[in-house]
Amino acid sequence: MSLPPVTRRRIEKVREIYSAQSGKLSFAARSYRRLLGHYYRLIVPAESRVLDIGCGNGMLLSELPNRDVTGVDICTEFLEEARQRVPHGNFVACPGEDLSVEGTFDYILVSETANLAADVQCLFEEAARVSHSDSRLVITIFNNAWRPIFWLATKVGLRRRTPSANWLSVHDIRMLAELAGWEVIQSDARILDPINLPLTGKLVNRFLAPVLPFLCLTNFCVARRRRPLPEPRKEYTVSIVVPARNEAGHIEEIIRRTPELGAGTELILIEGNSTDDTWEVIQQQYEAFKDQRNLRIMRQSGKGKGNAVRDAFAVATGDILMILDADITVPPEDLPKFYEVIASGTGDFANGVRLVYPMEDKAMRFLNMCANKFFGVAFSWLLGQPIKDTLCGTKVLFRRDYDRIANARSYFGDFDPFGDFDLLFGARKLNLKIVDIPIRYQERVYGTTNIDRWRHGMLLFRMLFFAASKLKFI
Repeated sequence: MSLPPVTRRRIEKVREIYSAQSGKLSFAARSYRRLLGHYYRLIVPAESRVLDIGCGNGMLLSELPNRDVTGVDICTEFLEEARQRVPHGNFVACPGEDLSVEGTFDYILVSETANLAADVQCLFEEAARVSHSDSRLVITIFNNAWRPIFWLATKVGLRRRTPSANWLSVHDIRMLAELAGWEVIQSDARILDPINLPLTGKLVNRFLAPVLPFLCLTNFCVARRRRPLPEPRKEYTVSIVVPARNEAGHIEEIIRRTPELGAGTELILIEGNSTDDTWEVIQQQYEAFKDQRNLRIMRQSGKGKGNAVRDAFAVATGDILMILDADITVPPEDLPKFYEVIASGTGDFANGVRLVYPMEDKAMRFLNMCANKFFGVAFSWLLGQPIKDTLCGTKVLFRRDYDRIANARSYFGDFDPFGDFDLLFGARKLNLKIVDIPIRYQERVYGTTNIDRWRHGMLLFRMLFFAASKLKFI
């Protein structure tokens, strides 16, 4: 498999950090892995053929009674330790996003590997490739509430330095598993005392942890393969709308990088109220690429991204409608993931999420990130569906559903200058299934953001209270 450069860079960064840290584990780390082994033994039948993705030094596999076991990891130093610890195992050096193993497996273990993976959806897709209809995928992730404890333990030398971790929740795992062809059938929160202290540890982990799941360190998820869709699957035409204000430096790159999708892709560049030469550049690039791409260019009738999106959607011809911000902070190469969600019927509305994978240093300011996380929680309550990031510009839905939202717009009114909430609230009103899709948010390389954190932040609060009066307090 050919992995994107950003994915390979992340894999190499993780490899470098762990390659410098191979060696004896601390007492706390060994105790925690024994606890993991205890719970995995309760899940994995002893006769199963097992694949451990991100097996590290093989300690988890050594805790299992299974004899037909395979482990993969990117750190060759760890694999040497694993071969000594589990001599009956087969160990392969490769990333989980590009597995180099043969055959299929009954149980595929992803023990905290998802916390550090470069592309979790790709990892789960690779797991599906080496599974069969009765396979089970067992995933463990740590509770993000423990991050301050991890930070302190690292500072005082009780924990090894680790790469920056993904902000994963059980909801994220459910959605990513579903996107990759899996269905999470059960989840449990375990382990309050990872050191498993004498006398108290067993009591706390066995009896107290089940009644305090929000405090537990580790979340276990078990997934099975979803039934395959009937063949042949219908392919759809796509219209990708790119609102552009002061984005002259990105136009050519957008046209070059945006992939062709489904049965055909229409790319609509809509400019509005720019103070640079964005419209002139759009016209120039249209002339340069009109014979190679299905391009349409236009100028919006009013102000704000919401107006631009509505104008462009009104003339779009595709079965599926997509929004891609012109700042390219969301890679155009991620759009096939959004297409698959809609075309496969996995969801009715695909929503981009910037708050799972670690960002480039200047991609989002700290206060903006805090505000985005707060509004994600608030709007999840409001919409009745978990949604992690309300302001990511990439949103995708069927034209037929958008037409229904537009026809019912009078219920909320023309209140949204961004365009995101008009779609989200409309999807909620129509009971559409919203699916979050994590993307790697990148730093813009041209121009400055069009977001005013304070003015737009206050506007978000107003929209939150307004929508609550329409959706909750009714």
